[in-house]
Amino acid sequence: MLSLVHLKVLAAVARHGSVTEAAAELHYSQPSVSHHLARLEVATGAKLVQRIGRGIRLTPEGQLLANRAAEILGRVDAATNELAAQVGLRAGRVRLAANASTLSTIVPAAAAALAGAHPGLELSLFDRHPAESLDMLRQGEIDIALVYRHADAPAEEEGFRLAHLRDDPVYLISQRPGDSLANHRHSAWIGGCEHCQNELDAACRHEGFTPRIASHSDDMVVVQSLVAAGIGVAILPGLALQAHRRPDIHATELTGRHRQIYAATYGSPPDPPAATAVLAALADAAASSTTPRRTTRRNDG
Repeated sequence: MLSLVHLKVLAAVARHGSVTEAAAELHYSQPSVSHHLARLEVATGAKLVQRIGRGIRLTPEGQLLANRAAEILGRVDAATNELAAQVGLRAGRVRLAANASTLSTIVPAAAAALAGAHPGLELSLFDRHPAESLDMLRQGEIDIALVYRHADAPAEEEGFRLAHLRDDPVYLISQRPGDSLANHRHSAWIGGCEHCQNELDAACRHEGFTPRIASHSDDMVVVQSLVAAGIGVAILPGLALQAHRRPDIHATELTGRHRQIYAATYGSPPDPPAATAVLAALADAAASSTTPRRTTRRNDG
């Protein structure tokens, strides 16, 4: 019979690839970890680990079970938090992951509102890209993920529930006011993450060219500094400019280009009271957030 202790041990071994490091994390002895792995193999009837030199690695069956173990353990942790939150929101913890632009704009406003309305609620925050956030959500490591999608992005897989918070306009970042994408078909561009790069490619393709990526950065501060130094041009979402805005760069809104900001949860409704309170605070904060000033609107879409 599988036990949570056995699954906890397997998940730790999968994370570290080492019995020694798993034992250190769990505060178990190495023989104890090996014993739990052996018991788990007996219970499942499958070979879960292989000896490789002085180390070990998971078999395909072991990796499959380890993935499920991480999800099960995450769900148990979430259930514990939900039970605590059920007591009138006097206690409980909600774990939330978001990317930098939302984590520095929408989330702080929501956190401040929650602190006043529900002082017993603990909000734990993680700075992650959307894909990482959704993976953490699926594994039960967090309760809510703030993510963004573009209009032509494929839908998330089954199991995720998305609540639309707002649309976030996209801006061309350059040294000239009233600029346009077409003016920069031969310019050097600053690329970002995979999703940002897809967004940039689509916008430039609409203008009949492919951007020449000369530099890369996911950091909104770095991107604006590079643009101000004349190293290249870039595009950024409005929330990034709301979080940080240099006075020596110009932002031109690209009409028809925007990101859709969502709060994602996983599994069947309803959400526990603590998560519901956080979702409501996020919706209020998103609705009241403002677009960046000193911008020019231009139809490049």
